[in-house]
Amino acid sequence: MTTIPDITDTEQWILRTTLRERYGRDSELQLADAEIRLHASDRELTLCPVVVWQAEDGCNFVVFKAGERRYRCQFFYKPYKQMGTGVDEYDDLAECAVALLQAQADYVAEQRGDLPARTR
Repeated sequence: MTTIPDITDTEQWILRTTLRERYGRDSELQLADAEIRLHASDRELTLCPVVVWQAEDGCNFVVFKAGERRYRCQFFYKPYKQMGTGVDEYDDLAECAVALLQAQADYVAEQRGDLPARTR
């Protein structure tokens, strides 16, 4: 069984700093665990630490720690419609967070009609 290290204080600092730059204020982060498949071919789920936060517009963000310097991310407004960045995994948490925030901002702009819809 694979054991994935917990979210570190440094990783939390990276996320808090990135979110403060985006929103101009501190955001509340929630630490949790989730079971995911580390590889599409896995039959078993692996317990991974996650960081979760919610934006003022009700968007939920999740960053999964899939290993040492391995991060996955998604955002959603409704649990049955989860969206991501188009990148399966990042080796840099700051890059992961910025890409996630940008993907959500693009999604909002598309919904408003400010950007043409991308093919998903």
